Amino acid sequence: MNTVMAAPERIAAALRGELLDGAHPVGTRLREEDLAARFDVGRHTVRSALRLLVERGLVAHERHRGAVVAPLSRARIDEVFDYRKVLELGALRMALAAGADLTPVLAEAERLESLAERSPRPSWRELTSVHSAFHRAIVAVAGNRHLLDSYRRCEDEVRLLLTFVRPDFDAASLAAVHRALADKLQRGGEAAVDALIEDIDHTGRAALLAALHRAEESARLLGH
Repeated sequence: MNTVMAAPERIAAALRGELLDGAHPVGTRLREEDLAARFDVGRHTVRSALRLLVERGLVAHERHRGAVVAPLSRARIDEVFDYRKVLELGALRMALAAGADLTPVLAEAERLESLAERSPRPSWRELTSVHSAFHRAIVAVAGNRHLLDSYRRCEDEVRLLLTFVRPDFDAASLAAVHRALADKLQRGGEAAVDALIEDIDHTGRAALLAALHRAEESARLLGH
């Protein structure tokens, strides 16, 4: 049966897509009056939509400024990546201990490769969607619904953070990194755990910290 999406969900979905494409720079204020005019709805509906985005970690509510695109900071990067690390490593260890089939993880690596072959520059939203599915598959193979539900809660925020490292990665490089990771995970043991730690800390987290440093240096040189 078809259901009609409620106005707040419809607006939140439209803004979510734009945010995951990097269309709104960090710190951009999402003005209620502008959004109400754009979507032809009341401000109460816009507030409800923005609350949905706050819940997903895409938007922050700042005192005296209202809703803004959630800022990048060392604390935020560490909070999100530490959360990911606990969930993904815990799930991987559970899966390895149970002798779970890691084929779904390899399948997502192959999807990344197919995407890179089809287009060297796919939309960033599509690329991070497949990247997200790869890491979700690691959690899913543990077979624990609560772990998977917990992981889903951070996926959009991780994808938003990845918009800051867009200049550093393309489809081919992401595909190569994740094919190598999938192969190491298939071998099992501590080598698999070490490979996942390397990916989370020294590929993802390190790239974001480098992006943050570049942004801070640029702001300093501009006198902001």
